[in-house]
Parts: sequence; C-alpha cells; structure tokens
Amino acid sequence: MNPKTTALLLIEYQNDFVSPGGAMYDAVKGVMASTNMLANSVEAATQARALGATIMFAPIAFAEGYHEITAAPYGILKGVVDGHAFRAGTWGAAIVNELAPRPGDIVIEGKRGLDVFASTNLDFILRSKGIEHLVVGGFLTNCCVESTVRTGYERGYQVVSLTDCTATVGEEEQRFTFEKNLPMFSRPMDHRAFLSELRAG
Repeated sequence: MNPKTTALLLIEYQNDFVSPGGAMYDAVKGVMASTNMLANSVEAATQARALGATIMFAPIAFAEGYHEITAAPYGILKGVVDGHAFRAGTWGAAIVNELAPRPGDIVIEGKRGLDVFASTNLDFILRSKGIEHLVVGGFLTNCCVESTVRTGYERGYQVVSLTDCTATVGEEEQRFTFEKNLPMFSRPMDHRAFLSELRAG
C-alpha cells in the first residue's frame, strides 16, 4: 500500500464504547480485551500517520432527545437511545484520549447511522485526496464496520478490515463476521500485517 493513497478509518472510538463507565462499554469490553483492540488501534494510527497515511475518525453523535432518530427506534439505534449513549457534547460522545486526533487528521462529521458513507461526506474526502486503500477499524464489527466496508467495496476502494482493531458484543459475532462476511468485501488482516504492507509501499 502506498501511504499517500491509504486512509485508516477509525469508527466510533468514543468513551461510550471504549472507556469504563461508558454507556456501551460493558457490552464490548470482553471482545476489546480479547483482541487488544485499543492498544493495537493506537499503534496502527501512530505508525500509519508517521508513514504518511491519512488518519480519519468517524464518531457518532446525537442531539439531546435523539430527534434525528425515529420516535419508534429499533435495532442498534434503539440500544443507543435506551442507553442514553453518544449525546453530542458529552464525555461519552468524545473520542477517547488515547486516540485523540492530531493535527492533519480528519474527523468525519454527521454520522447518525451505521454506514459511515451514508450520512457523511466520507466518499468526497476520500476521492478528493486520491485514496485507493481504505483500512477500517472500530465498533461494532458486525454493524458499522461491516456496513462501511460493504459500501467501500461497492464504490471501488481496496478495502482492508482490521481483525485486531475491531470489537462487538460477543466472541461469536466477532469470529463469524471475520470468517464469513468480511472476506467477501475486504481483505481481513491484523494491524501488523497492515503496517508491514504500508511500509513496503
């Protein structure tokens, strides 16, 4: 991978997922621990940035009252509403300190659903920067990560999904997503393999 045409997209590394006390932390802490997700993600971002890749963050946030969501939410967004998660301006919605964006990083604004492409200008930014390889990590593996990977594949990017920089609500879901689904839309690899290809580029 050529660092100049590679972007690392980090989805929802926010306190409500990543940090003890976060609204969704208890649901994902087991898989986070088993994949060593946070430390691996910090290493991937730090080294990819140093090599010249574009580092992008895609947080999700809602106004108080969740007026952007239907009055009768279901699925994962019902869990967000019921858990009072990702409220704009709160500690829970903030990107975790360990991965605080650095100068030159890009924070994608406007994410309100699952697929980062769907409600943001992600595609415009990627194309304007000449990005060819889109490398994805974050939450939830079988939800926002998979949704974004699928669209990236459909739009012609060379997509990589990071096996040890992702987490979801259970080991079975994590394993199944990488064994059965993501290989259809991406090249799954761990962060060390990604960095090795980036250095070789």
